[in-house]
Amino acid sequence: MNLDKEVSNAVQYYWAQLSDQADTQRDGELAARGRRAEVLGGKQMDGFASLVEDILKEAGLPKTSILHEHDATLPGFYRATKRWDLSVVHEGELLAVIEFKSISSSFGNNLNNRVEEALGNPTDLYAAYEEGAFEPSPNPWMGYLLMMGEDEKSTNPVSVREPNFEIFEEFRGASYIDRGEQLCLRLLRHRLYNGCAFLLSDSRRGIKGGYTEPNEELTFKRFASLLVGYIQGYLDFENGMKNDRR
Repeated sequence: MNLDKEVSNAVQYYWAQLSDQADTQRDGELAARGRRAEVLGGKQMDGFASLVEDILKEAGLPKTSILHEHDATLPGFYRATKRWDLSVVHEGELLAVIEFKSISSSFGNNLNNRVEEALGNPTDLYAAYEEGAFEPSPNPWMGYLLMMGEDEKSTNPVSVREPNFEIFEEFRGASYIDRGEQLCLRLLRHRLYNGCAFLLSDSRRGIKGGYTEPNEELTFKRFASLLVGYIQGYLDFENGMKNDRR
């Protein structure tokens, strides 16, 4: 597939769902991604969820192994269950979980909420895995995608109160977008997630599919490559084991 175009379609779908142009988008030349997203429920980030589903199917997984919304619910350790945006459960084994998140308004509160979710979810999942909740699954691949809106509120520096201790230098004079990038980069480098993607778009360019990726480590293409590599490695190993048993 033309990955750049498909990401652009997912971005356009996101902004169309936030505006009064959803019907126009679904009837336009980029309607294919919109129709596939509608099958999942029509939420704003479902264009990305349907794109990742297509990527996983191309990697060799059957559609029945790729779960969304309520079907993607998994047991937790510190809570009974967690409903992931996408889970991959293949032949009784958990292979991957992915979250698709966005922020286009109320950047301060929403980003703080995203930070807490992004830190808590892998802690809960890995604890459940260590306690055998997903036996005989391998250590599951975890992915996190964040798209942020670009406007005056998200691109301007944010003041910070420091009544007791100094903040890390990377946050001094940083915008909300800078903070979002640091979140994704640190989640990846500290190995809380196996793949992270960080995209920027604004409503004017986004309704036409325009977006940017400010960090080479956090591109969607790299995110998808890491996911596909893991899935194909698992499938190749399982197929080899089956052939050895024959």
